[in-house]
Amino acid sequence: MAAVKVYGPTLSTAVSRVLACLIEKDVQFEVIPVNMSKGEHKRPEFLSLQPFGQVPAFQDGNISLFESRAICRYVCEKYAERGNKGLYGTDPLAKASIDQWVEAEGQSFNPPSSALVFQLAFAPRMKLKQDEGVIRQNEEKLAKVLDVYDKRLSQTRFLAGDDFSFADLSHLPNAHYLVTATDRAPLFTQRDNVSRWWNDISTRHSWNEVLRLHKTAY
Repeated sequence: MAAVKVYGPTLSTAVSRVLACLIEKDVQFEVIPVNMSKGEHKRPEFLSLQPFGQVPAFQDGNISLFESRAICRYVCEKYAERGNKGLYGTDPLAKASIDQWVEAEGQSFNPPSSALVFQLAFAPRMKLKQDEGVIRQNEEKLAKVLDVYDKRLSQTRFLAGDDFSFADLSHLPNAHYLVTATDRAPLFTQRDNVSRWWNDISTRHSWNEVLRLHKTAY
């Protein structure tokens, strides 16, 4: 049994982020399903791991963590010599460059992309009415973010430089849903540099393995 455990549904974007990181770092793990429709994320045993009742929760032996980006940083640091050794940089400048784009993902890319993923991909499955105003507003916000990305990616192959890093990986879950499960793929595919970048990162072995785990969730 693996010492590393990830609690949550594999279809969750935050859970997927952690799984992709673990696979990049060649760290064995066990996924512990959490049925959120049955309220398992609000039960005391789960709240002891994640006090806000959100996924993922994470255990590595007797260590417990939550928040997907913090978990990924921990994995990259603890298992620095495994798998993709440059995923979180190998010197202070590289780490800072990666961190600034992870911050951009969390603060600028994630809010509008998460809103669009929910409205366009998940609301129909949940038989919820889509809010066209929210969709329009967040599509405009995301377009502006991707314009910045397109300019950056005209200068470097990946966001933090010429090597794939945690900064790129962190974008995979939301971008995947927008490109493959909605009609908003042109946000990515009609920007030449963003399109090239998306093709590069979405075809990585680690992400394909995450998608394989998605299929087991059905």
